[in-house]
Amino acid sequence: MSSNHTPSTGEGMSRRGLYRVAAVLVVILAVLALWRPTLRAAEDPVMVPAPVVDQPLAAGATQTAVLAGGCFWGVQGVFQHVKGVSRVLSGYAGGEKSTAVYEMVGTGQTGHAESVEIKFDPAQVSYGQILRIFFSVAHDPTELNYQGPDEGTQYRSAIFYADDTQRKIAEAYIAQLGKAGTFSSPIVTRVDPLKGFYAAEGYHQDFLVGHPTYPYIVINDLPKVENLKRLFPGSWRDQPVTVAATQ
Repeated sequence: MSSNHTPSTGEGMSRRGLYRVAAVLVVILAVLALWRPTLRAAEDPVMVPAPVVDQPLAAGATQTAVLAGGCFWGVQGVFQHVKGVSRVLSGYAGGEKSTAVYEMVGTGQTGHAESVEIKFDPAQVSYGQILRIFFSVAHDPTELNYQGPDEGTQYRSAIFYADDTQRKIAEAYIAQLGKAGTFSSPIVTRVDPLKGFYAAEGYHQDFLVGHPTYPYIVINDLPKVENLKRLFPGSWRDQPVTVAATQ
């Protein structure tokens, strides 16, 4: 199943059409829940330990993390509530600029993954802390090429590192969690060099903030935001930092 989490267009959908899409989506999600009864629910996150290998909090230039963990709506929505994060963009990473288009990425043939680009202040939040939230509440790192109801390589779990320091922290953390048996299944998160990040279409940005009652968001993504608040109260901020507010 591919690209089933978004309306067919960003604008112009009639209210009646939206209701029909929502009704069909609810049925699809219910069927998938029965089909995969062993999936770890978004409401049941795994609280992972802090990374042993990390950079200390220190003043410095804004840093960037690029992560992929299924539909970018929810991952963006989570990190928009993290203290020290100044901007989160939904987008595409892993493929070429020419194919960084939603309809093309949805085919699963471009090499892209739905990703988020996170700008953060290293004096307030470390790269390792970003990864801890990523593994704990933003997605399930044991699901290979799918997340929840979304299937395809474009929904894979991946960390796109910008430099050797990020690579070492990511690889050491995955090894740490694996050795500790933190998850009941193996971690399948890829650690790949960042070749480019391409912002997604405007209607994908701030989708969770702008559509909190959309069925997909209610079922799959709002629980992630609540889990962030519950498990990481020290990292939580009530007012999300939105793309619209930072433009």
